[in-house]
Amino acid sequence: MTEPTLPSVRLNQGIHVIHLFYRVDRVRWQQLGPAESTDARQRLEALCAANSAASHPRLVSYVNVCGKADLAFMIYATDLAQAAQIHRDLEHCFPAGTLERVFSYLSVTELTEYMPSDEENRRILIEQEKLQPDSEAYNQRWAEMSKRKADYEHYRLYPEMPDWELMGFYPMNKRRHGADNWYSLDFAARKKLMGGHARVGRKYAGRISQLITGSTGLDDWEWGVTLMAHQADALKEIVYEMRFDEVSARYGEFGPFYVNLRLTPPAVWRHLHL
Repeated sequence: MTEPTLPSVRLNQGIHVIHLFYRVDRVRWQQLGPAESTDARQRLEALCAANSAASHPRLVSYVNVCGKADLAFMIYATDLAQAAQIHRDLEHCFPAGTLERVFSYLSVTELTEYMPSDEENRRILIEQEKLQPDSEAYNQRWAEMSKRKADYEHYRLYPEMPDWELMGFYPMNKRRHGADNWYSLDFAARKKLMGGHARVGRKYAGRISQLITGSTGLDDWEWGVTLMAHQADALKEIVYEMRFDEVSARYGEFGPFYVNLRLTPPAVWRHLHL
């Protein structure tokens, strides 16, 4: 029988990201023989190795802390069909009936509409830095700003997330109730608020690596927030401080929080006693 071919579905820019959280059915797992457990681990190792690019395609394994789930995975892929196939290949690594999916999330990488425009950057150089247009100093600073903007856009669309010890994830919405309707604000007001929000996030450079992915029309929430960190206090502090920012305090709605440890498949098996 010929294997079905999935249709290719690509974005104009950016990649697809899937977060998956599973619980292991311990009763069913205990019914497995040692060879079945070993085969499952080896299949998962092979699948992770086959999808281990710096950005995409990539499959990364975690264990959840505190029991909301047992296993967590992140999938990064340019083609939605490829992401879907990795997802199904991942579940196929495990014997039937041993996994229960407790939460899943589909989103895409995207550029924020609140980034400074070229015209705004020119005004910064002229009005704030007092540089004369077309002077050597102006041209040098313009080249620096242009490169920084291009690098930011590239890594926002095609992220290379660090392989740090902790991955925190939560979905979120912007509120749409009464006077606190984010979408009733004009663009200038939203941009000003998001500028302050971004300044808080930049304070955690080196402690937090952040990936914001969009999911409006794709999943039940509007954005997914993935935070990579070395320490749990960094996760706690950035979310706490953000709560005082008006974007979160007045307009933010948050879903469940998942905190996860980065482990390779062999370490996952040892940790979960599989």
